[in-house]
Amino acid sequence: MAKNIKKSIVTRVRVAFLAICLFAVAIVAKVVHVQFFEGQKWTQLQKESRMIYLPVYATRGNVLSDNESIMATSLPFYRVAFDPTICDDKKFEKGIDSLALLLSRFYKDKSPEGYRRKIKNARLAKRRYIRIHSRQLNYQEKKMMAAWPIFREGKNRGGVIFEKVDKRFRPFGTLAQRTIGRITEDKKGSGLEYTYNSYLAGKDGEALFERMAGGNKPIYNATDVKPLPGYDIKTTIDINLQDVAENALYKALVANNAQYGCVVLMEVKTGEIKAIANLGKAGEGVYVENYNYAVGNHGRTEPGSTFKLASMMALFEETDLTPDDSLDTGKGRELIGGSYMSESTGRGYGVLSIADIFGKSSNPGTAKLIENAFKANPQKYVEYLEKFGLTKPLGFQMHGEAQPVIYTPDNRRWSRTTLTRMAIGYSLQIAPLQTLALYNAVANNGIKVTPIIVKEIRKGNTVVESFGAQDFNPTRICSEETVKKLRLLMEGVVEHGTGKHVKSQYYKVAGKTGTAWKVKNGKYDKKVYSTSFAGYFPADNPKYSCIVIIDTPKSGRIYGGDVAAPVFRELADKAYARDLTLHQPLASRVITDRQKLPPVKAGNQEELTLITNKLGISTHNRSDEEWVKADSQGHSLVWKSNKLMVGRVPDVSGMTLRDALFVLGNQGLRVQTQGSGRVQTQSLEPGSPIKKGSIIIITLS
Repeated sequence: MAKNIKKSIVTRVRVAFLAICLFAVAIVAKVVHVQFFEGQKWTQLQKESRMIYLPVYATRGNVLSDNESIMATSLPFYRVAFDPTICDDKKFEKGIDSLALLLSRFYKDKSPEGYRRKIKNARLAKRRYIRIHSRQLNYQEKKMMAAWPIFREGKNRGGVIFEKVDKRFRPFGTLAQRTIGRITEDKKGSGLEYTYNSYLAGKDGEALFERMAGGNKPIYNATDVKPLPGYDIKTTIDINLQDVAENALYKALVANNAQYGCVVLMEVKTGEIKAIANLGKAGEGVYVENYNYAVGNHGRTEPGSTFKLASMMALFEETDLTPDDSLDTGKGRELIGGSYMSESTGRGYGVLSIADIFGKSSNPGTAKLIENAFKANPQKYVEYLEKFGLTKPLGFQMHGEAQPVIYTPDNRRWSRTTLTRMAIGYSLQIAPLQTLALYNAVANNGIKVTPIIVKEIRKGNTVVESFGAQDFNPTRICSEETVKKLRLLMEGVVEHGTGKHVKSQYYKVAGKTGTAWKVKNGKYDKKVYSTSFAGYFPADNPKYSCIVIIDTPKSGRIYGGDVAAPVFRELADKAYARDLTLHQPLASRVITDRQKLPPVKAGNQEELTLITNKLGISTHNRSDEEWVKADSQGHSLVWKSNKLMVGRVPDVSGMTLRDALFVLGNQGLRVQTQGSGRVQTQSLEPGSPIKKGSIIIITLS
C-alpha cells in the first residue's frame, strides 16, 4: 500500500515539472518572437503613444486708449527646460561646471554642486526633458541665459528649450482696471477682456510634443499649425482724463468715508466715454476697482433727484407748462398721491416757479406736478419713460449692463403711491450710465445716443470693424422746445440752486444734484443714502456730459451738491483746460504792444502755447514735458522743462492756483493756500521726498 502511494507522488511531481518546463520554454519562445520578429512593431507603437498634439496658445491682442497708448498687452516670458542628452561629451564636460555656477547665481535656490548633480543625473538616466526652474524669465534674461555654456549651442546641439509663455501686462498699472477687466483660463471674467475675448484671443495653433518625465518636450514638425495672434481693440478712453477721474473720485471717497463711487465722462455728440472710474471700499481709507458700478447690477439703485429730469421732460412733453409757471409746494411736508412728501431741507417753500422747484429740488413740488399731469392716466407717464429709453438697457458694448427696473400700472408692485414716488426717483432702479445717457440727450438737443467705449477693432494697422454713435440708431426722445425748457432748469440749478459748487467763472455748467435714501432692513433709513450729480458743460455749447455717484458717505455731508459735485467740477476743469476747441473766445484777445510780454511764468505747456499763440507771441519749445517754466528771450518766450517726479515735491512757483492745486493734489499732498494770484513761495522744497500725509503751504500774490 505504502509503495503505491510513493509511486503516485513521484508520478505527479514528474508531470508538474514537465508542465513547468514546457511553460518556461513557451515564455522564452514568445520573448524571442516579440524581440526579433515583432520588435519594430512594438517600438513604433510605444513611440506613438508618447507623442501627443497639444495647443499652442495665440498671442493676445492689445487694448488701446483713444490715442493708441497701450492699456493692456501680452508680454513674452519664458520657462527654461533642458535635454541633457543632446550635447556631446566634450562640450558637456567642458561647460557643465560654469553652467551650474551661473544657474546657482541666477536662481539663488541651489548650490552650483546641486545644479551640477541635477543635470548630470538626468544625463546618466538618459532623461530627455527636465525643467531647470519654475521661475519665468523676461526677454532680456532669456537672451542673457542663451549665451551661457552648453545653452549657447542652441536647442539642436545644446539641448536648451525656452518655452514661451505670454503674460498680461498693464503699462498704466491699476488705471481703468475694472473697465479693462480680465479673462480666466475657464473663459470667465469681466470688462473688455471678457466682452471682446473672441477678438482679443486670436486662434490657437497646434504642435507635436513628446511625453517625458517632468513635462512635454516640443517636437518641431511640418504638421504643426501656427497660432494666429488676436486683434487689437481701440477704446475711447482718454488716459489723462481717466487719471483725473480716478484721483478725484478717490479723494472724495476717502474724505467722505463712502462705501463706493463711480464717475463717467462722455462726449455729447459722439457718445464716446472718455473716462469711467469705479472704486469700492476694501478697507479703512482703501478703495479699489472691484466692480463696474457705473454699468452693472450692483450700481443699479434708486437714483433720487437726478431722475427729476425725466419727470420734467415728461411734464413738458405732455403739457404746455413753462419754467416760469408756478405751483404751491406747501409747508415742507405734504400728503400727495397717498403718501407724505417732505422737503430735504425740512422747511417749506410755498409758491415756487417750476424752475425753482427743479433748482431747489422740491420733492412735494415735483410730485404735485406729475400727479396733476398723469393721475388720470399713469400709464402715459410710463410710456414717456419708455420713449426716453429708460425702461430697457442701452445696449452698451460691455457685458453685464443692468436691466432697469421700472414698473407699469398693471404690475402687482404698482400701488397708489408709485407714480409720485417715481416722479422724484424712487420705486424704480437704473444704472448711472443709463441716467447719464438721458442727460446727454438733453445736451445733444434731444437726440439720444448710445454710449460707446470701443471705437475700432484692428488687425495690425488695418481697421477690421469700427463703431460710432450712428451705429446704434440715435433717436430723438423729446422736442426741441422741451430741450430749451430743460436746459433753463439745469442751468438754474448751478447758477442759484443746489449745484452751486460746480459753478465756474470760465464756462457754464448745467446739471442736477441728487440725494436718495437707501433701504436698510426692509425700510428707508435716513442715515444711509446715495449722492449724485449729473450734467454737462459748457452749457451754451455742450461738449461733455458727466455723472458722479458717491454712495453711503459717512462724514456728515449728505447732499449731492456737497459730496458728488466737487468731483464733477475737478474733472470738468481738467477736461475744459485740455480741450482747445472750447477756448475760441481767446482768439479775439490780441495785444497791441508786441514789446510787452504777459506775465507768463509756469504752467501746462499745451495751455500756455495756446494762449500765447492767440496773443501773437512767439514761443520756442525746448521741452517735451507737460509742465514747463517760461523764460523770456527778446520778444519771445521759451518753454523750459518743469518735470514732475513721482514721490518728489513739484516746483509750482509761478503757476496759477488752479494748476498748482492740480499738480500738488496728484502727488498726494494736502494743500493750504495764502493770498491770491500766482504762486510765489512754497513751504516744501522742490524735489524733496514726499512723506505720506504731507501738508504744503503755498503763498500767492
